[in-house]
Amino acid sequence: MIQRNLPHDYRRQAFLAFHGRDTQALAEQVTARGLRKGLLWQGRPVYLAFHFSDTDVVVSGDMDDAALTTLADNMLGLAQPIALFERMALATPLGRVVQAQQGLRIALAATPFEALTWAITSQQISVPAALAMRRKLIRAAGVRLPDGLYCYPDAARLAALTEEIFRGVGFPRSKAMTLAVVSRLVADGEWVLQAATEAEFQALAQRLLAIPGIGPWTVNYSLMRGLGYLDGSLHGDAGVRRGIQHLLARPEAVNAAFARDWLAPFAPWRGLVAAHLWAFQD
Repeated sequence: MIQRNLPHDYRRQAFLAFHGRDTQALAEQVTARGLRKGLLWQGRPVYLAFHFSDTDVVVSGDMDDAALTTLADNMLGLAQPIALFERMALATPLGRVVQAQQGLRIALAATPFEALTWAITSQQISVPAALAMRRKLIRAAGVRLPDGLYCYPDAARLAALTEEIFRGVGFPRSKAMTLAVVSRLVADGEWVLQAATEAEFQALAQRLLAIPGIGPWTVNYSLMRGLGYLDGSLHGDAGVRRGIQHLLARPEAVNAAFARDWLAPFAPWRGLVAAHLWAFQD
């Protein structure tokens, strides 16, 4: 168990909202003050629990404190240099939104693999439809904690599933093949979903783009939610485009090309801009 002090402006509701997308609470149970999540960690079914107070968060889980600290800090976004972004953004058309949402961080998935598989699952479909497929996939993997909470599967568990199982879950053939390929690559150790420098992020992005069925939105969303990459341009995201349209009070819809050009001056913070545009609409 560890305890982490939170910045005075930490927005825990953004963290809980991300992890509470599935109201059926199959693998994540969210309350007003916390999260309990099941996952496979180093091949073992484990739980993570976050309990928030007004000033700190207590995190517990079935792993050593060093691993727990790293995992918790990543998921909470505590190392994200948002103050630099906020100072820059206040002088832009996004300034009033950032001021109203000061302290917003990008909540991360528990692992980069979870972020990648969620991005593949949710490509070009509604969030409710993607969540329904995610639930079926978690059930198909079939790993549960003693209290009944399901665990989000790791690469080895998904690599063991057949294409027929993926198709039975509801994945189109193309998505099923993409999930199977990335699961095998990660499970076999051919891919390590890690990056720290801009060059490493770009190299990982190119490897991902080489897989059929993975495009720029999937890459940028995966790097953002999985590794905390803050500069992925999500101009293809429908929610980002709607946010720009509402922010600018444009009567006509914003297309991807307009969104790309509008986001460009915000580099290296385009992922944080997307987070603010999503939260602004909520």
